[in-house]
Amino acid sequence: MTSAAYDVIVAGVGGMGSAACWQLARRGKRVLGLERFDIPHAMGSSHGVNRIIRLAYMEHPSYVPLLRRAYEVWRELEAAAGERLLFVTGGIDAGPEDGRIVQGALASCREHGLAHEVLTAAELAARFPGWRMPAHFAAVVQPDGGFVASERAIVAHASLAMAAGADIRAREPILSWEITGAGTVSVKTPRGSYEAERLVLSTGAWIADFVPALAGQAVPERQALGWFRPRIPAHFRLGRFPVGLVDTDPGPLYVFPEWGVPGFKIGVYHHERETGQADALSREPTERDETILREAIRAYFPDTDGPVLSLRCCLFTNTPDEHFVLDTLPDAPQVVVASPCSGHGYKFASVMGEVLADFATGSPSGFDLSLFRLDRLAA
Repeated sequence: MTSAAYDVIVAGVGGMGSAACWQLARRGKRVLGLERFDIPHAMGSSHGVNRIIRLAYMEHPSYVPLLRRAYEVWRELEAAAGERLLFVTGGIDAGPEDGRIVQGALASCREHGLAHEVLTAAELAARFPGWRMPAHFAAVVQPDGGFVASERAIVAHASLAMAAGADIRAREPILSWEITGAGTVSVKTPRGSYEAERLVLSTGAWIADFVPALAGQAVPERQALGWFRPRIPAHFRLGRFPVGLVDTDPGPLYVFPEWGVPGFKIGVYHHERETGQADALSREPTERDETILREAIRAYFPDTDGPVLSLRCCLFTNTPDEHFVLDTLPDAPQVVVASPCSGHGYKFASVMGEVLADFATGSPSGFDLSLFRLDRLAA
């Protein structure tokens, strides 16, 4: 095999890609990171000030070992960057006692011995007055939940990667890739071609453009986020209001204390189920977006039903089972596929940097990643 200019090219320097660039560069690898937008930017999935991190993982208990390591690596990133990025507020998973969110959170807590309590709706409101759930709801309270300053963390990952020698370039999207006769990977952009021993595809909502097996399997969906002025600000301040999920139809709500920008933050998974090609989905919030969010507020968090302070849009990219894709391509093992994360992946970005670096360097992973294999989507 001939020598390539880089050891690894990382396509997409967002949540996962920036972490991979840092982990590879700190291992002494020659890294090229290519981002189609700015670093950070507001066109993908990782903006909006912050993202929840949860240890009582209702999606599947097998995520918990990854999360435990994610917390450790977030703290390593904080120490390296000299900036606080992970905020522990406690986490709440609320809904009907027999519903997916409560039972899923309990399954993870029980399988992994996580500290937790189960409260009634009345007990929850007595402890955290901002949480006003229906009487038939239960709540799993887990003390390790919180949020990561997502945009600042991308900046930290990219900055540390460059300080360690990575070559990171914004506003340079990849157009295509191919395996050369020498077995390396050639990547074409509007500015030229680059060659590397390995390629990490972490292009988020654009992943299906470069991985044909994900066509129709990795579906971008428009999401709206809102920040609203609380009527009782003390109930929603950092240190008084835990992050959490609420089991609703059509999808769970996710909520944050006031931090970073003014207002209580709320989003609704699957919002209006607006799907399509990433470039065609609007990033402009609408009155309808505000209405949907305000209806959720009035049902579950009525003390935040004040004026809207900010609305933003982002993209989630969902697989049919809403689990991640972390694998190499069967016909091109030099290419690592990272994500899509179905709206719940950012919290893992720190540890995924290590996982992707292991994939890209042929190192064995210490985690069971079988849930995330690419071939499950063809079954």
